[in-house]
Amino acid sequence: MALFDVFHDEQLLLELMSSFMVLMAVLSYILLRFIRVPYGRYSSRLFGPPVPVRLAWFLQELPSLAVPVYYLFVHREVGAPTKVLMGAFICHYIHRTLIFPFLIRGGKPTPLASFCLAVMFCCYNGYLQSSYLCKHAGLPANWTYDPRFILGITLFICGMFVNIHSDNVLRNLRKPGETGYKIPRGGLFEYVSGANFLGEIIEWSGFAIACWSYPGTAFAIFTLLVLLSRAQQHHEWYIEKFEDYPKARKILVPFIY
Repeated sequence: MALFDVFHDEQLLLELMSSFMVLMAVLSYILLRFIRVPYGRYSSRLFGPPVPVRLAWFLQELPSLAVPVYYLFVHREVGAPTKVLMGAFICHYIHRTLIFPFLIRGGKPTPLASFCLAVMFCCYNGYLQSSYLCKHAGLPANWTYDPRFILGITLFICGMFVNIHSDNVLRNLRKPGETGYKIPRGGLFEYVSGANFLGEIIEWSGFAIACWSYPGTAFAIFTLLVLLSRAQQHHEWYIEKFEDYPKARKILVPFIY
């Protein structure tokens, strides 16, 4: 198949991009079993000069907000199911871009390499999800009554609540001026080390169910495998750092894992 044909047929391109995202998710999971993603508590100057953490979060998440807003503005004729799904995606990234970065307390700078990879991913995924939903999904008008849509949107809302609440728990561990790490307590942190990651995994799994699409599923798989690795790393780090870390606390799934 000629490369020109792939770029000429956007739907095929989106399918290939989705497959590539799944492949990257699997490779990332394997790689992250041996190294720690160099940002946050694992920041290292080996991965480039530091970018101020608030600026890094704002700029790296911005494409995932700007791209879907643009697509929704251009394709205003899309039906209600697409508008709801795009609205959910935009709502998440309004929080990630315009609210979350400016609530960070004492976060470590992000190495340039990590920042650049995050920017590229948000551009990639913003285009993938937006183009598919606005131009190729073809969701029927009654899709909002489908059990998959209802279940998916419900999970998305619940996951977003868990994610935001867990971020708030982590943020409030530090008093003004403090920069150290403490054992998180409250909410789902009573049961798992990666409560914030669990919330985001639930969120995008719900989004994938509500979309019932390959791009949505690819994003959910990517989120699951990358954040599962992060949760495993955090759990191990907590156990190493704190002798009194709760022994019964699991990594990601309460009472199970």
